[in-house]
Amino acid sequence: MAADFRRDGVRFSLVWDVLSDAVSARAAEAGRPALDIVDVGGGTGGLAVPFAALGHNVTVVDPSPDALAAAQRRAAEAGARLTAVQGEAASLDSVVGPKSADLVICHNVLEYVDSPADAMTAITAVLRPAATVSVLAANTVAAVLHRALAGRFTEARQLLGGQPAAAGITGPRRFTLPELTALVEAAGLRAGQAHGLRIFSGLVPGALLDADAGGAEALRALEAAAAAAPPLRDIAAQLHLLGHR
Repeated sequence: MAADFRRDGVRFSLVWDVLSDAVSARAAEAGRPALDIVDVGGGTGGLAVPFAALGHNVTVVDPSPDALAAAQRRAAEAGARLTAVQGEAASLDSVVGPKSADLVICHNVLEYVDSPADAMTAITAVLRPAATVSVLAANTVAAVLHRALAGRFTEARQLLGGQPAAAGITGPRRFTLPELTALVEAAGLRAGQAHGLRIFSGLVPGALLDADAGGAEALRALEAAAAAAPPLRDIAAQLHLLGHR
């Protein structure tokens, strides 16, 4: 459990650093210290609440009323104000209104929606000029690698060939970085920074982190150094891509 917590901390820290820089740059450009941020599929507010605590106007859109209630409780405990709205990514423009957001967070959503293209189109519609979307999605390459290392070679080959159903694999959709980039650009956005998350974390035995008090920080430093390096970034468990309007 300790190892899993530290790995989650590594992932959150890297995403938070990237988004914090994007938010600071947007605030300076717009001349407004408080931005309008929409977290679609934001669930219990893991990223939304920290941004709300900094004084930004944050709206969480999620299909689950239970998750939204949890997000509001979390915000109240942090002394922050948060708007929670029940809705789907594909109808985001009608839920929050067109050109209403400086930043849209879309993490672990495209894997589950009926149409990723429709979701990205709706997200683009709510972005103001020069606004940003943060997309986080599962990586096909990592799934292939992990199955191969586990000896599940047929599954790995069929995943690599885009045939998960033929291997009897069910679950969320996955993307390569070129596929994710094409999806963002097809919606009319300019693809920006790309990072890999959990490049090494899923491969490191938990016992190594539990045995070394400084291991978590050393792993975080390694993940941060490798996150934008293409040969390593492209095998990460998750891909993080910014898109700009």
